[in-house]
Parts: sequence; structure tokens; C-alpha cells
Amino acid sequence: MKKQAVFFDLDGTLLPMDYDLFIKYYFGALAKKMAPHGYEPESLIKAIWTGTKAMQLNDGAVFNTTQFWDKFAELFGEHVRVHEPILDDFYRNEFIAAKQSCGFSPKAKEAVKLVREKRMKCVLATNPIFPMVATDARLRWAGLVPEDFDWITTYDNSRWCKPNPEYYREICGKLDLDPQRCVMVGNDVTEDMAAEKLGMETFLLTDCLLNKDELDITRYTCGGFDELIRWIENL
Repeated sequence: MKKQAVFFDLDGTLLPMDYDLFIKYYFGALAKKMAPHGYEPESLIKAIWTGTKAMQLNDGAVFNTTQFWDKFAELFGEHVRVHEPILDDFYRNEFIAAKQSCGFSPKAKEAVKLVREKRMKCVLATNPIFPMVATDARLRWAGLVPEDFDWITTYDNSRWCKPNPEYYREICGKLDLDPQRCVMVGNDVTEDMAAEKLGMETFLLTDCLLNKDELDITRYTCGGFDELIRWIENL
């Protein structure tokens, strides 16, 4: 059967990245931005991780943004909710500091363009732990724009996170897609290859491979961007 859609991960996939350096620059810039508003760096970073974990454990009852801010307010007090616009401003401005941890591949745009030319839907299936403003920034670092995609997952529009298969099921439901006629492209063995649990075909991009559980990857279709593009051509 003809495929209906290709799902692309962002960080480490369309956007080459040294993840450890990204976290270093990201949190360094964020701590500096939030310090004048009463946030001690160590407590802030710990709270961000705690809020992220809460989103990863979301059971679908609320959107991830609610899950995050409820946890953040639980740690610092309800008054911190007024700081959401400050975080949005951070992602529009100071977040650029994290770009130095990222690479660039023109083949990322080539792969996305090829999907569009083949008249398949194109989904940016990035783990929805960021607001759209942060995802928009990272997309542009990769040479892409939101208009290149039919759907982009953010913490505002998603109720699940990777590697929960419900994350992928939710997207398919929103776009009226059959999971068995969709494919997932990503660099994280645990998070991205979880799509196969719904019957989705997968491609493991190995340029910035993440395999924290040291799983056997020989059973996956995998390779670099050249192999990915040839694979998409044959879908």
C-alpha cells in the first residue's frame, strides 16, 4: 500500500546536534535569563527536568503544557505562571545560544521536500516538551519552516510524549492516518523506533545516533541522509 505520511524527528535528525552541548548552552542561557526573576540556577534546572519528566509520564488527561506548568507551580508557587511570557521571550531571543551545539545538513530539507513531492503528509514528530516558539527556532536552524509540515507536535497540542505509542496514535488520529501506512524517521532508538509498536515502518538515522539502552539496531532499516533519501524515493 502507498504510504500516507512520513514522520520526522527534529533534534539529532533533521537538526544535527551534540545533545550534551545543547543542554549545556540551553540551560546556561535560560538560567541567566531567569535569574533576575528570582530563580536560582540549580533549582531552576532541577525544576525544568522535573517538569519534563511529568510530561513524559502524562497519561493523556491534559495537554503537556498543563502538565509542565502544574508541576512547575507546585515547586515554586502559583505566582510563577505569570512568567510564561518571559520563557517565550527567551526562546525568541537568548535561546539562539544553543545553536552553536547544532550542525546543519542541506539534505534534511531535501528529504522533507521529497516527501512533499511524493504527495505524502509530512509530520514533525519532535518530542512535545517545548512550546511552538522553541520548535520554530530549532526548525529554522535546520533550514526549514513550519509551513513545510502538515502537523508539528508541541507541548501545547499533545497529551503524550515519546516513547509512549499513544504519542504516535494521537498524531494519526488528528490527521486521519493509518499507522501501518506511515513511517517514522529518527535518531533515538528508544523514543523514535517505538513507533513500530503501532505497525509503523521506521528508519533509524545514524548520523547523531542515540541508543541509551544499548539496544541491537541491526534489525532496523538505518543509515545516513544519503540512505534515507534513497529510502524515501522508494516508498
